[in-house]
Amino acid sequence: VQLVESGGGVVQPGDSLRLTCSVSGFPFSLFHMNWARRAPGEELEWVSGISSDGRTYYADSVKGRFTISRDNAKNTLYLQMDTMKPEDTAVYYCVKGILYSTGAKGQGTQVTVSS
Repeated sequence: VQLVESGGGVVQPGDSLRLTCSVSGFPFSLFHMNWARRAPGEELEWVSGISSDGRTYYADSVKGRFTISRDNAKNTLYLQMDTMKPEDTAVYYCVKGILYSTGAKGQGTQVTVSS
């Protein structure tokens, strides 16, 4: 199982970023996938999830600003982040399976929102 996140960076409040997670080693199309994040000094926080059939779920803190999607043909998970806020600063992980706290995850990608 391998998950590789990319697309992080430093942006200003109000900007956008798109995170990508490329996966291999398991049948991606059959699995629920999540994005989670860990801010400095904080616990891992669930951000968004997408079922195998495309139903999407969002934490209240990102609802209306973030959009999760998947391309099963490319074994890739995405997180489009718009209208970003300083409190979105964190390391973002894509997580295999429904249980975001215990599922396999990648190395993460750093997102920093600062003016």
